[in-house]
Amino acid sequence: MSGSILVVDDEKGQREILAMILKGSGYDICEASGAREALALLAKREFDLILTDLKMQGQSGLELLEQIMADDPQQCVILMTAHGSIDSAVEAMKRGAFDYLEKPLERENLLLTLQRAFERISLVRENRVLQKRVAEIQRIPSIIGEHSSMKEVFRIVAKIAPTSSTVLIYGESGTGKELVARAIHDGSPRKAQPFMAINCAAIPETLIESELFGHEKGSFTGANAREIGILEAANGGTVFLDEIGEMNVAMQAKLLRAIQEKEVRRVGGKVNLPLDVRIISATNRDLEQEIKKGAFREDLYYRLNVIRIDLPPLRERGSDIATLADFFIKKYSAASGIAIEGIAKPALKLLLNYTWPGNVRQLESVIERAVLMAEGSIIQPEDLPAEIGSLAAQGGVVPFELPPEGINFEEMEKALIIKAMERADWVIGKAAPILGLSYKTLQYRLEKHGIEKPERKGR
Repeated sequence: MSGSILVVDDEKGQREILAMILKGSGYDICEASGAREALALLAKREFDLILTDLKMQGQSGLELLEQIMADDPQQCVILMTAHGSIDSAVEAMKRGAFDYLEKPLERENLLLTLQRAFERISLVRENRVLQKRVAEIQRIPSIIGEHSSMKEVFRIVAKIAPTSSTVLIYGESGTGKELVARAIHDGSPRKAQPFMAINCAAIPETLIESELFGHEKGSFTGANAREIGILEAANGGTVFLDEIGEMNVAMQAKLLRAIQEKEVRRVGGKVNLPLDVRIISATNRDLEQEIKKGAFREDLYYRLNVIRIDLPPLRERGSDIATLADFFIKKYSAASGIAIEGIAKPALKLLLNYTWPGNVRQLESVIERAVLMAEGSIIQPEDLPAEIGSLAAQGGVVPFELPPEGINFEEMEKALIIKAMERADWVIGKAAPILGLSYKTLQYRLEKHGIEKPERKGR
């Protein structure tokens, strides 16, 4: 036997007999002559079990039980009572005691009751450990992923969701940044309040202030009525600022003030309104590089970057591609009424070899199309879009002949980079995966070739 027991009894002889029996059975025993001494000991150390007399001078065992259960509802307490106090013992069990023993105590009955109690203590501990482990590795219901990098994301989300800290999510387009933001909101005390999202890259600079802060009637041309902004509408809840790196510096200053002062003022308004929102931001830009270029405020960055979450691109989560593909097949098979049982190995190989510049969002689109295009019950390579199988199907062979006079590799590289940047709307984070490069490598090559966005406007 092993385990610690605090014996509480105002009769010294009774304590000594119990201590002798229990120590002889292998228990670690500590004694207290009353409730006050017991509480003082409990303030210094923990005990697996508390064995207390019901009737004592000063505070009773029932009063001691109430204080113990208030501090720790999982604490195991057994009461000892005289024959005439059975009703009080039953009342104690209703208030959380594990069991009661009648005096005079019988040795075998005492040890058997303690054995059952420690079995229960062991189960409670095991349950606590399991709950903690589940909480640490719990998944985000809307995000599928078994890869170690995704499990780390799930762990961070579970840990920080209940807090009020600001969060900055890094990830390429299509990796699920908004899904993570929603999961943080849903796991927080604010979950019953609004979750509002805004894409800073999708709103013209002239309108973003009004979208965030709202405006008063007549504050600008077209403002025909008072409108509340997203920050005000989400009061008490969470605001998700997607593509925060696209916000201009002047607007960043106004956002910083709202976060610091915890108040907003509508465009054209004169009254400051109290603000209570949790800010979650997301970007595919390297904000530290943007700070060096003067395109992002350092003070705002530190306000937003209290907790950082890095979402891995799909190409770095190869083990999740098959799982995601299977999930989307089932989803769109059910939605379309087309019975698709799975994906052929050659088609799956093409998916695994592809770089997925559009990440999970692109994979979902590809599978949706494949389900609709499939001739049979299994998705074949020909059911996939041409770009999925182009270079992979050719074993990586360049799909054109080299001219006899050769090529200018520098010019060819420059042309490929410009083409990728144009396709990605000149967002480095989106163009890098198209070329199979890291953000920093592409940034270096842009500077090396002197490539800039046409008619680039300073911020």
